[in-house]
Amino acid sequence: MSIRATARITAVPDGRGTTALPVLESDGPLALRRTRAATAPYARVTVVGAMSAPLGGDRLAIEARVEDGARLTVDSAAATVSLPGPGPAVQPATYGIELTVGEGAELNWLPEQLISACGSELHMTTKVELAAGARLVLREEQILGRHGETTGTLTSRLTVHRAGRPLLDQHTAYGPGAPGGWDGGAVLGGHRAVGQLLLVDPSFDEKRPETRLLGPTAVLTGLVGPAVLVTAVAPDARLLRAVLDGAMSEVLGG
Repeated sequence: MSIRATARITAVPDGRGTTALPVLESDGPLALRRTRAATAPYARVTVVGAMSAPLGGDRLAIEARVEDGARLTVDSAAATVSLPGPGPAVQPATYGIELTVGEGAELNWLPEQLISACGSELHMTTKVELAAGARLVLREEQILGRHGETTGTLTSRLTVHRAGRPLLDQHTAYGPGAPGGWDGGAVLGGHRAVGQLLLVDPSFDEKRPETRLLGPTAVLTGLVGPAVLVTAVAPDARLLRAVLDGAMSEVLGG
């Protein structure tokens, strides 16, 4: 039996220089826990998987709203594993993320990896709406297959609007049924870990990091608007995280 579940987060300034969470609604396998933030002005929420999901046919979603002036970090306790459904006729699973960040607000969206297990099929969408003065750090990491197995089918679309205007619209597809060449030299080149880091900061209007290579399989690209996108592939999850963490430290620390 498939699961339909939507978890919701709302973050607001509490009037004392920190952030409150008036809405923290868990649902189904998506358990939300308030955890200790590393930086005082931020609230932190950790997504804990309460059961194995997504399975084929599941419909999962997380909605996070960061109101004007609030600061929120969302991470997860462990990797999310996309698994096959119980039978050959099961529909693909879907996982939808909707993020809204208000004026002067900040959101760090830093989940652990999404693993596409052999035989699974997952359609993932991430939609982001940013106010003109919002800040965003968004990390996505996808591991194509568990150790020693081939990947499942994974499609992912990331759409970002800032002040009502398109900032980024990106669609990727991997695994059986994906367009030919997804594993070729021009895309993954045999690697099984792929990720990206999107940083949006109004201060980039004055000085934005320059587009450049970050190594043989990673690049930092300036976008139209105060934003940069780091994309990378790697042999495994550990090396991919090292590249993205290094890019984050360099850009935000600089």
